[in-house]
Formats: sequence, C-alpha cells, structure tokens
Amino acid sequence: MASVFFSDEQDAEPVDAQALAALARAVLDEESVPPDVEVAIILVDVAAMTELNGRFMGHEGPTDVLSFPIDELGVEPGRWPDGASSGPARRSVPDDEVPFVLGDIVLCPSVARAQAERHSLPLEAELSMLTVHGLLHLLGMDHANPADAAVMFEAQHAHLTRLGIPSPGPAAWM
Repeated sequence: MASVFFSDEQDAEPVDAQALAALARAVLDEESVPPDVEVAIILVDVAAMTELNGRFMGHEGPTDVLSFPIDELGVEPGRWPDGASSGPARRSVPDDEVPFVLGDIVLCPSVARAQAERHSLPLEAELSMLTVHGLLHLLGMDHANPADAAVMFEAQHAHLTRLGIPSPGPAAWM
C-alpha cells in the first residue's frame, strides 16, 4: 500500500489527516499505482500558498492546491542528480531499497473553506476533491486544454463518487 506522509503547517482549519491519507491511498490503489510509492500531503496557510503560487506558477495570490511531481511512473527510480559522480556524495543503494516518491501535494485549507462555501459543500468534501485533483496531476493528468480537462475531471468525479464524497460533477470544473 502506498505511503502517504502528512504535514499540517497551518492552524486556520482543523483537518482530518487520517481521512485524507486514506483517500489518497484509495485513489492510488484504484489507479493501479505500485504499492511502494510515497506521496506527501502538506497543508499550508494563505501566506505560504501565496508565496508558492507566485514562485512556482507565476501567479499572484493564493491557490487551493499545487502538485509537485518528483519521480515519474515508468522511469527508473533512484536517479541521482549527479549520476556521473563517483565521489563521496554518491551512495550505493540496492534498487529495491530506493523509495519511489511520486511527489507532494500542497493544500491551503483556508482557500478550500471559501470554495466549499461557494460550492455549498462541507470543507472535508472540498479538501477531498483537491487531494484527488492533486494526485491526478502527480499521475500525469492535466487540464491545460479541453480534451485533457474532460479526461481529468471525469476521473476526479469518478473517484469522488466511488468513495461516496459529494462532487458537483465534471462540468462544474471545466
């Protein structure tokens, strides 16, 4: 089963870490992701999300979720940044001991709260939707064009529906 690490670095909204971690594991399992994969879910406040959104996306203000892929499925895990080095910084680790880190999902519960209210959903449902959304990005899905968006938002809705989480449906996100 996938390992999901959780870090709550905000105090504006109480969040059920175990529920989001269980949701992430269920989605990764449904997507047939190998069980030795690691994912981190990090909750941040508005100031931190604003800084991350500006720094990595070039956008002003906070956003609800950002995904930071690390290892790519289908690519050999355990790549070293300086693979040609034979110096002391290079460790020799058997391939079966190198973790496969799919990536990090950063959520801003304060932004999610405002969105949940606009969507007339509980905060937990909004955070669940954002977690699934972030995972699908880590798995290579995107919504940059209408065709890709249709596929991603349909997958997002299918996961939420399967898990009994209220979802406004794919059309609401397009």
